[in-house]
Amino acid sequence: MAGGGPGAAGRGAEAAAVPETREYLFKVLVIGELGVGKTSIIKRYVHQLFSQHYRATIGVDFALKVLSWDSKTLVRLQLWDIAGQERFGNMTRVYYREAVGAFVVFDLSRGSTFEAVLKWKTDLDSKVHLPNGSPIPAVLLANKCDQKDGGHSSSQMDQFCREHGFSGWFETSARDNINIDEAARFLVENILANHQSIPNEENNADRIKLDKEILTAENKSQCC
Repeated sequence: MAGGGPGAAGRGAEAAAVPETREYLFKVLVIGELGVGKTSIIKRYVHQLFSQHYRATIGVDFALKVLSWDSKTLVRLQLWDIAGQERFGNMTRVYYREAVGAFVVFDLSRGSTFEAVLKWKTDLDSKVHLPNGSPIPAVLLANKCDQKDGGHSSSQMDQFCREHGFSGWFETSARDNINIDEAARFLVENILANHQSIPNEENNADRIKLDKEILTAENKSQCC
């Protein structure tokens, strides 16, 4: 008995020294007008693929990205690709439910898609909130920067984001893989900051478990 005690204590101390890994599942919306490149951004981010020939999304598509955020944190991003024609439809409230972050995308080569950004942001803020009532973090993506002709200055975009509650903005290109990973990391940083400031971890863990079950049960494409 006496001989086994120190070894057991050593093993216990060694086990205690192993850091506990925290796992999160975050639902992130990708919204914007039809044809701005939402599907292309997701395919590039999740699969490192790009095609000129994606069909228009009908309803919503799902994708899952797993991030080893740091040595103690694993983040799963459940990316919801919301079809451009779905804006203001009855189903958007269902699609937005439990989201904790969003990308709002417009096409730098089509000015009308930027004009629609505020409609998307207003719709988003009216349908989903953080537990404390605040809007969820939203990052504005000025996509297809490889095709832009002129466009908005950085100072204009910074002011626009401040005035309308965006966490930040990035010029992106799915084709040339510009700023996709950087924009996603910025959004996750904002989500984690909010998540860690909200109490009641047990309830949140239950919601994450439920989201995992929903993700497994759902088809990869939904139509309404």
